[in-house]
Amino acid sequence: MTPSPALTRVARGDTCSGCGLCASLGGDAVELATVAPGYIRPRQVATLAPDTEAAIAVTCPGLIVDNCGDAPHDDPLWGRWRITATGHATDAGLRHHASSGGVLSAILDHALASGLVDRVVQTGSDPTRPLANATVVSRSAAEVFAAAGSRYAGSSPLADIVAQLDAPGCLAFVGKPCDVNALRALARIDPRVDAKVPLMLAFFCAGVPSGDGARRILAAIDAPEDQVTAFRYRGDGWPGQATATLADGSTRGMSYHDSWGQILAKEIQFRCKICPDAIGGAADIACADAWYGDAKGYPDFTEQAGRSLVMVRTARGEDIYRAALAAGTIAVEPLDPAAIVRMQPSQVRRKRELIARLAAVAATGRPVPRYSGVRLAAAARQAPLRQHLRSFAGLVRRIVQRRA
Repeated sequence: MTPSPALTRVARGDTCSGCGLCASLGGDAVELATVAPGYIRPRQVATLAPDTEAAIAVTCPGLIVDNCGDAPHDDPLWGRWRITATGHATDAGLRHHASSGGVLSAILDHALASGLVDRVVQTGSDPTRPLANATVVSRSAAEVFAAAGSRYAGSSPLADIVAQLDAPGCLAFVGKPCDVNALRALARIDPRVDAKVPLMLAFFCAGVPSGDGARRILAAIDAPEDQVTAFRYRGDGWPGQATATLADGSTRGMSYHDSWGQILAKEIQFRCKICPDAIGGAADIACADAWYGDAKGYPDFTEQAGRSLVMVRTARGEDIYRAALAAGTIAVEPLDPAAIVRMQPSQVRRKRELIARLAAVAATGRPVPRYSGVRLAAAARQAPLRQHLRSFAGLVRRIVQRRA
């Protein structure tokens, strides 16, 4: 077997996001596996054909992110946008069940009901492994509802995308920002993507935690993994609890502040620490938690009715957004984009520090992915030099310690 130069470079840099596109493009030559401490990674098992190698090299988000687009507004922190708003699903049950207001799920419901698409490719709970994720194909509002809610674990929604493009009909795609970036890149070399995927949705992403992170939650709430029959990372309220359901029907829970803030956020894979587009800049529409800030400017995690931040980024996205609004599927209020800084402070810090983090990657001899169209220099100018130096030194230290 001849090792793939593209996959080898990704492995050297530890820049895999686990999206699964290489496995779909590679066919039988690339498999996906879960590796310690619980991340999804490709495993090459045969030599790749030259055209497959070339396709992976220009689409893998561990190698390249190129956010080209056309919108009237382009913000260094929040990307290109046409409309910014806050809102929620008008279906009260969906609003409560989803993680942050349910706007993404409500837009999917409208896309199915209007005939824009006949199915939705999205991520849901793995029926055989409650902590893990599985790619699901939803064809009804009930199935979209079942898949709603954040899933803070590895997911590979592009692992079967070639078969989806081969199948009849049109689909909506929902994924992490890196997943959507990869699908946009595939559209540049495969015209079927634009023809058969009229809607790409993303959510703001704080990173993909390891599987071990979820097991730490179970240990903390005294929920033996072999007795867990279902696990929700969030939802059923805003922000909602991490909730394990046991075989005897009982439930054990942990607050979002503790599950994410104290455990999962510390288990993020490396690619996410140098992500140039955690805000879904390549999507037609991206949504996030529209947190209310407290007096100190930190998000308030008090339980309340869910509220989504909505960023419409493309003309296609605007069409479906306005149609869903007209149909009464979503309710929204206009938002000054300057207010997003208070809603998503961690995204602000990540984007402003990214150039310093990439410098740390280069300084330690790792390959650096190629990023364009994400305005890193403009974002970096919003932070003081001491913040960049602290970020650079911190990441160098962590990389060296990990090697040791």
